[in-house]
This record gives sequence, structure tokens and C-alpha cells, in this order.
Amino acid sequence: MELRDVDESNWQACAAIRPASGQEHFVAPVAWYLCMCNYEHTWRPLAVYAGDEIVGHVMWAVDPEDGSYWIGGLVIDADRQGEGSGRAAVATLLERFREAGAVAAALSYQPENERARALYKSLGFRETGERADGEAVARLALS
Repeated sequence: MELRDVDESNWQACAAIRPASGQEHFVAPVAWYLCMCNYEHTWRPLAVYAGDEIVGHVMWAVDPEDGSYWIGGLVIDADRQGEGSGRAAVATLLERFREAGAVAAALSYQPENERARALYKSLGFRETGERADGEAVARLALS
């Protein structure tokens, strides 16, 4: 598994990623995330590769207020779920954060998204009681 910048060579494959049935109300379409990254200039999009194939999308940003590194927009294509790509993408991104000197990571998810909650909890994230746009916030110390 590898994370690569989204650029003119792979943005269309990223935009074509679709979550599994029933997950659509937990995440936005990847095309929306790509537009947000392009126009808001806060988030940075990454393509999730398994070999030469794009299997997902994730984005990241740094909170200017507290310096925490945020993970967002994680979507693994429906046909590739259950292979560990989501876990590997988050773990790889956390390693990048550590290498950049980050001391904390954060993310948010819909409170009823038990699959996301379980994944992030297994990676060490803990809910804080904070809410971001109605989503539960979870944080992880990186140092």
C-alpha cells in the first residue's frame, strides 16, 4: 500500500471511487473532497494505491490553531474493502505525520459509523467529546 499525491494523472480514478452500499451517508463523494481540496486549500488529497491500482482516497490537513494533523475523506472503493487498505492508509499517514514532527493526530466520523469508530479505536484514536460539523472527534498522541 502506498499513498501518492492526487494530480492530473490520477484524479479521475480517485473521483470514480465509490463506498460500499450503506456507507454513502457517512462520507461525501470523492469528487466533492477533491473540489474541497482544490478550492479551500486547507486539505491535501492522496490516492491510496495497492500496487498500481487506486483503491481509495484520503486527505490531510494541519489545524492552524493547535497544530494537530487531521485525517479526512477516507474512502476505500467498495470492491476493495476488507483487504486492510483503510487501516494501511491511516497507518502510513500517521507515520508521515510523525516524520514531519507532528505530536498529535485527529479525525472525525459520524457517531453512528461503528465500522469507522472500531477501525480508528484499534489504531489508538480516542474520542474526546468534541464535535466537528456534528461528527465525533477522536485524537491520537504521536509522541
